[in-house]
Amino acid sequence: MKFHLIDLDRARAGELRALVGDRKDIKVYEEDANDVLLKKVFPRCRYEDYRRGLCLLDPYKLNVDWNVIQTAGKMLSIEIFYNFMLMNANMNVLWRNPDRVSDVQSLRLDKAWGDHSWREIAYSKSPGLFGDIETKADNETVAEAFRKRLQRVAGFKYVPPPLPMRNNQGSVIYYLYFASQNETGGGIVRDIFNKYRNEGKR
Repeated sequence: MKFHLIDLDRARAGELRALVGDRKDIKVYEEDANDVLLKKVFPRCRYEDYRRGLCLLDPYKLNVDWNVIQTAGKMLSIEIFYNFMLMNANMNVLWRNPDRVSDVQSLRLDKAWGDHSWREIAYSKSPGLFGDIETKADNETVAEAFRKRLQRVAGFKYVPPPLPMRNNQGSVIYYLYFASQNETGGGIVRDIFNKYRNEGKR
């Protein structure tokens, strides 16, 4: 078994190295996780070599490339936990008036989503007195669309409904997803997610 820890930030990577010490089964990278996963880690987990991997994607912002997620799904040998940073998306891209969002910010979500289809999901049009009125969808609609995308586009067979993770004010910071080709793993995580989801409603 081998552990690969990746952080682009020098200080955080240094903290990881200090925690790891001289352990030979752990490698720390001070690089872009998107590149490291695709070029150095995922090739070690090929299905035809009977190798398996569990990938924990915990970004600070919308900086996980969709290509990483889709590659994991197509490989059939990698399960993922992924924190989709919805608060970051709401703050920078999913505004009530989408015409005010810069192209740079829209491209960030394109990269994380895999294409521009999020635009049709996040906004709906209805007729108004002076033309169509564009309405922003709620968080649950966007989260469910991404879950379906993990299944239909990335190719994961089992993707239970994600767990909303909230701050002290009750606002959703991110949605925690699990995606797998394994029915047993998917069922276990679904039950765990449901337990915490129900506790949060009390």
